[in-house]
Amino acid sequence: MTTLVVVKKAGLVAIAADTLVTFGDTCLSHRFEANSKIFKVDTSVGLSYVGMAGTVAHFPALRKAMLALPKEQLKLGSRDEVFDTFVKLHPLLKETFFLQTKEDENDPYESSQFTVVIANASGIFGVYSYREVFEFKEFWGIGSGRSFALGAMHACWDSAKTAREVALVGMNAGCEFDKNSGGPVEVFTLKLKASK
Repeated sequence: MTTLVVVKKAGLVAIAADTLVTFGDTCLSHRFEANSKIFKVDTSVGLSYVGMAGTVAHFPALRKAMLALPKEQLKLGSRDEVFDTFVKLHPLLKETFFLQTKEDENDPYESSQFTVVIANASGIFGVYSYREVFEFKEFWGIGSGRSFALGAMHACWDSAKTAREVALVGMNAGCEFDKNSGGPVEVFTLKLKASK
């Protein structure tokens, strides 16, 4: 599991994640494996950072599927663009990477089986199993440490000056209290587009 956060504040967006991998009762720290839960993609609207929570198998599959899309189809600049892109990715994940799409007997749609957050100059977005897309106004967190991170980010929101500062407070709480999250923490920031 993991702690992964996205924050939008003071003209910047930040995305941050821990680097611990767990296998049941066994953990694999950053010392033994260069684990990154965030990757960057160059899209039609510029650079985006993508972070995931879930099985380690999702990371290379989603990264390679996104890189396989033509750049003009890889759009992550709005809620609708994120949705359209993940709809295009779903058959590729099934056919090329053998994604199992069934979670439950009563699934309303095929599942993509992952939880994703995206940070770019347009804002911060979340994508869930059935390709539900959320656009967050201030911050959000995913993974097993999200509750700790969300509480800490909420508590520091008014006093923090930057998106990076809020993200690090959330990450520190997640790593401190969630048994499946641990440092070092990776954090990336981008400047937001000016609003029209």
